Amino acid sequence: MNLDDARQRLIVAFDVPNLTSALELDRRLGDEVGWVKIGLELFIAEGPPVVTAFRERGRRVFLDLKLHDIPNTVAGAVKSASRLGVDLLTVHAEGGPEMMRAAVAARSNTRVNLLAVTVLTSLEGNEYPGLYRADVEDRVLAFAEAAVEAGMDGIVASPRELSKLVPFVPSDFSRVIPGIRPAGAATQDQARVATPRAALIAGATHLVVGRPITQAPDPARAARAILEEMAGN
Repeated sequence: MNLDDARQRLIVAFDVPNLTSALELDRRLGDEVGWVKIGLELFIAEGPPVVTAFRERGRRVFLDLKLHDIPNTVAGAVKSASRLGVDLLTVHAEGGPEMMRAAVAARSNTRVNLLAVTVLTSLEGNEYPGLYRADVEDRVLAFAEAAVEAGMDGIVASPRELSKLVPFVPSDFSRVIPGIRPAGAATQDQARVATPRAALIAGATHLVVGRPITQAPDPARAARAILEEMAGN
C-alpha cells in the first residue's frame, strides 16, 4: 500500500466543539487527510452546514450519528442525511433488523453507505453482567450477521473482533475500525484497541483516528506518521 492508498482508508474524527475549530484543524491537516468524521458534538453544535463546509473543501464525509430509534424515525433521518450528500452514515445495530432494513430502504439510490455500529470500543463487556449474557465478540458477530441480512454496507467494530469478522462477512463489506492507537500511544477511554498496521493486517478496510492526530502539536505530522505506518514504511 502506498501513501495515497492509505489516505483513502484513514478517517480523522473531528471531535471538536464548533465549525471554527473544525475548519482550523482541517487547514492544519492540509493534504494529509481525505476523510473526516463528524460526530455528535460537532453536528449538534453546527448542524448540516458543517457537512456542506467539508464537502466544499473536497473532503469525504462520514456522519457518525449512531441512529437508534424506531424504524420510521431512523428512515426519516437517513433520508435527511442522504440529501446532505454524506458518504458514510452510522446506525446502531441494537436498534434491530427491522430498523436497519428501514434505513437501507430509505437511502434509496443515494450515494450514502450505511454502517452498523456493533459494540462501542469503550466497552469491555462486563458493564451490564445481568443484562448481556453473551460476551462482546459473540454480540459483535450477531450484530454483523443481522447487518448483512438487512442489506447494510458495512459495520463498525473494534480491532479485536476483526479476525472473526473477516471470514464472516462478504468481501466487499466495509469494516470501519475505531480504537486505533499508534504504537506507544495512550489508550485513553478506549478499551479494545490496536495499532494502525495491526488493524489493517487483521482485515480493516478503514481506520478511524481521533485524538492521536487532532490533539497532537502538529496534526499533519501525526497524520503522516500514521499513514506511513499504514503503508508499512
